[in-house]
Order: sequence, then structure tokens, then C-alpha cells
Amino acid sequence: MQDPQDPVSASAASEPVHAVMAPDEGWARQTLEQLAFANLNEQKTARRWKVGLRVAWLVFLAVVFWQLFSYSAPTSNPTMPHTAMVSIVGEIGSETEASAENVMSSMRLALEDSGSQALVLLINSPGGSPVQAGLINDEIVRLRALHNKPIYAVVEESCASAAYYIAAAADKIYVDKASIVGSIGVLMDGFGFTELMDKLGVERRLMTAGVNKGFLDPFSPQTEAQRKHAQAMLDQIHTQFIEVVKKGRGDRLKETPEMFSGLFWSGQQAVDLGLADSLGSLDGVAREVVKAPDVIDYTQRENVAERLVKRFGAAVGEGTVRALRASTGLR
Repeated sequence: MQDPQDPVSASAASEPVHAVMAPDEGWARQTLEQLAFANLNEQKTARRWKVGLRVAWLVFLAVVFWQLFSYSAPTSNPTMPHTAMVSIVGEIGSETEASAENVMSSMRLALEDSGSQALVLLINSPGGSPVQAGLINDEIVRLRALHNKPIYAVVEESCASAAYYIAAAADKIYVDKASIVGSIGVLMDGFGFTELMDKLGVERRLMTAGVNKGFLDPFSPQTEAQRKHAQAMLDQIHTQFIEVVKKGRGDRLKETPEMFSGLFWSGQQAVDLGLADSLGSLDGVAREVVKAPDVIDYTQRENVAERLVKRFGAAVGEGTVRALRASTGLR
């Protein structure tokens, strides 16, 4: 019991009691708090990144599936009379959009439509694979006979080499006066570094089973027999190309010594030589020749998702082959 008369006791009672903390202890406590808050902030940031990445992947997968399974319908009613159009753009090859697979399936789709009055191949290509072009050429001939519908070629900037191989099968070829047409020839290109290697003192160590297995290797010398073999092969393909052009163009050709030399001409020159029939455009042919001014594009194009799937499949296949080679010791 405090004595109310005791001044020392009264003074002590009237003041609050504070815990006494050493300076080192206060600094440590403050540091721990700061570390704890920093750790919490890092965890929050990490959670946000995880959520963000998951959302991004979901959006990406949604876009992929939408692109993969979406179907772009024709721009107008396909049962109405119209001009069907299929584009052949860029290099012609098995791995390009202008592949035989894509072009032929597009042509079939266009000609099977009861409303299509004719098919126009809209060409803007410098050429490419003679094999792919030959497949398309043969399919044009087959589909025209099957559906009894005319097939025209309309050239924009260029229709050269393998692209002209395709156009030659059309009923008629229409060009712009400044189009590039022709280049009826075949080439095989490459490089040779044997003399440079001799100057640098570099030795090529190539081991083959078969005398000509290293044929066309740029670091090995080419023999005369190999050169003749390659030239004979090119000449044979060139002859096939010439026969296709003559068969497709018939009496319209005004053959000259340079016509099958690999030269190319302007659209106006091509008309004069019989390599093309007339000047014209897509809309002009649809309106004046087909008499069906409405044009529907049937070109089947690879979308982003399909390209990703193909690349993914190729990467998986390559990885599998490497793994098998590593496990079996083959190279």
C-alpha cells in the first residue's frame, strides 16, 4: 500500500513505466522488420508474375486454338454465280503457301462450287520447284476436264519459270503490259571453294561410300563426269518444261530461238510472242470474260497456328531423330 505522504512513491506512481531497450536490440528489430516486409513484397511480385504468365499462356493458347479451328467463309453467297479465284504468290515450293498441296486443294474447292462460273489463277511468282509446278499443271488439266469450267491465269507483277509452267496449262493467260513473263529454263546453282581452300592450306576431310556421294559438295572438286551428269539432268527437265509450254499454248506460240533460252519479257512482249493472250486484270476478266463480276477468293492459306504446329512437330521429330541416333551410335 502506497503512503500518500511519501513524495517519492507518489512521483513514481504518476509516471508511466517504459521498457528500456538497448540501442543494438532496436536496430536488430528494425532490420528484421525491413527484411520481413521485403520478403513479403518479393512474394507478392512473384505471385503477380506467375498469375501474369499463366494468363498470357491462356491467351496464347486461346488464340492458337481459335486460329487453328476457325474457318473463314467466302465473302459472298457461294450459290450465286461468281468468278472463283485462287492466288499463287511468292516462291513455289513444298514448304511455301504456293505449294502444290495448297494450290490444288484450293482449286478443287473452287471448281466444286456450283456457283463458280470459271476459275482465275491470280499469279505473282518468280518461280520455284518444277516438281510442284508440274503437279499443279497436271491438276489443272484434270480439273478442267472433270468440271467442264474454264481456267484462266491472270498475271500481276511476275509469272516466271515454274510459275509460267503452271500458267501454261490455263485456257488463256492475261497479263499487265509491264508484267514479267517467261524465263523458260532450269537452273542448279551453288559455290565452289576448292582453290580458296588450297590457298589457305585447308584440307577437306570428306568420307563417302559411293564415288559420287559427295557430288555438289562446295568444298570438293567437281569432276567432268559429274558436271555432264548434272547438265544432262537439267536438259531433260528443260525439255519437259518446253513440251508443257508447247502443249498448253499450241499454235498461239510465235517461237523464236530465244523463247526457251531462259529469257523473260514484258507483258506486252509476251502477248506479241504468244506466251500470253491479252492484257487484262482480275476484275476485267471476271467482268468481261467470265461475265460474273463477283469474285470469291478460295485460296487456302496457312494461319499462324498451323505454322506453329508444323514447326513444333518438326522440332519434336528432329529431337526424336537425334535421340535415336545418339542411342544407336548412328550419325
